[in-house]
Amino acid sequence: MDSAAHLQKIRQNLKSAALKGKHDFITRHPKADSVAGFPIGKIREHSLKLLSAGVIGGTLLMAPVSGLKYLPKTSQQIEKLPEPLPPMSPWGTLKSFVEDKLGKAPNQIPREIEKQLEQKVSETYNIPAKVSLEGERLNLVYGLIGAEQHLRRYPGDTLSQHGSLEDQKEGIAPGLGAWGYFAPSKEALDESLIETEKWYVVAQTLYLPDWGKRQPYLKNWYKYRKMIVINTLNGKAVVGAIADAGPAAWTGKHFGGSPEVMDHLGGARYKKGPVLFLFVDDPDNKIPLGPVEAEDYNN
Repeated sequence: MDSAAHLQKIRQNLKSAALKGKHDFITRHPKADSVAGFPIGKIREHSLKLLSAGVIGGTLLMAPVSGLKYLPKTSQQIEKLPEPLPPMSPWGTLKSFVEDKLGKAPNQIPREIEKQLEQKVSETYNIPAKVSLEGERLNLVYGLIGAEQHLRRYPGDTLSQHGSLEDQKEGIAPGLGAWGYFAPSKEALDESLIETEKWYVVAQTLYLPDWGKRQPYLKNWYKYRKMIVINTLNGKAVVGAIADAGPAAWTGKHFGGSPEVMDHLGGARYKKGPVLFLFVDDPDNKIPLGPVEAEDYNN
């Protein structure tokens, strides 16, 4: 027998042996295919697939990931985070409230937000502020204030008696305030009355709807009534006392302030501007007249 025929004979014997082995295995183990999850006769092909998948997966896992070395450190990312906003100051809170609820131009305040305004002002300046007090209210709370002159405090009072030359630049009114002289004589002028004239404010009491009917009572009630006046543009505030009636409606202004009041609210050139004008609830007369500062969260 030549070599080719001999090799062919070997192949046939091997094939017959493989078929017989497969037949015997299946006969003995009929559920082998279902357990293995693939035909037992194709175990070779399945093994090659598993081997190839393992090689590819290992290659991917072992390969370096490009770009990772360029990722910023966590500390660097934290440094780039924006700083948290500081809490808004009391004045900033009040200013936002005025702009959102009242607008930038003076006008009537809706009744439904009056209590909110009182609370905001009271919290901002630590002053018990009221839109209405003891059943009384002015026609406006949010209006324009204008500069006023000094008032004569007693018979014979002169401008030279009113502070420094800087304080005297506005002059002195030719007439008396709505309640006349503050004292009957220079000797009777005490420190309290000096402060009242220095920090006096003006309100349009003559335009109250019931002024004509209740004038004697209202005139006495409003005399030296304490008010808190707030410049809505910068938050500067003063506690003043009503010592005159006005300004006249034709001026376009709703309130007035002494030279000292106006200087504190807006500076030497401040002549007119929008303000909040609220009563100060001070039945025991414990709150002094003069400038008040907004509360500071850092205190």
